[in-house]
Amino acid sequence: MNILIVDDEPLALARLTRLLNSLGHTSITQASSGAEAMEFTAKYHFDITFLDISMAEMDGIELGYALRYHYQDLSIIYQTAHENYALKAFDVGAIDYLLKPYTAEALERAIARVSIKPKELRLISKAGDNHYLLTAEAIFYVKADLSEVIFRSAEGFSYYPKKISEVETLLEPYGFLRVHRSYLINLNRIKEIETIDQSRLSFTFDGIKESIESSKEGAKHFRYLFKGTTP
Repeated sequence: MNILIVDDEPLALARLTRLLNSLGHTSITQASSGAEAMEFTAKYHFDITFLDISMAEMDGIELGYALRYHYQDLSIIYQTAHENYALKAFDVGAIDYLLKPYTAEALERAIARVSIKPKELRLISKAGDNHYLLTAEAIFYVKADLSEVIFRSAEGFSYYPKKISEVETLLEPYGFLRVHRSYLINLNRIKEIETIDQSRLSFTFDGIKESIESSKEGAKHFRYLFKGTTP
């Protein structure tokens, strides 16, 4: 696995390299600016790039968009000291967002999310007499409904004949997360995240007006995955 690290702080580059080495990753290229990163990606193939956000000239969000435009299969992981850029990072299409200082365990979990890239998934759901052929990307969230689930897509609501636990396993590689016993959300379609009562989270989506509220345990799990807090 070929890895590119982009950070304008030498100590941060060295620390991440040591952590990656401790996990068995040795094919690592370091870049200290966005311009240097673009040069390297034009010459070499990378499977994963770790991007810092606060960098001079071209910040990590701008760089992420540029890389995503030219290299759609490149997996992007942000590693930063700033937690308020998470939504922009996921809009870029990042698969994880690590807050400094993070542990080797958090780093390993992030890499595991991209170790196996899933093939395109298409699911046939039903609404009355109509059938829909949906990609994972087209689904905003999934709601449990007895022995079935309900998909929310741009076409509206449609039924899929599997339990939510089965659908969770099916959709997890495509960026879906269980935030409530009755709900899976598509992390790639999140527009805003708001903390509500009892430390729960409310998620809104880019393209529809509904919001989904997490359970307390679901909120704790979300924060654990994306902020590195103790579950």
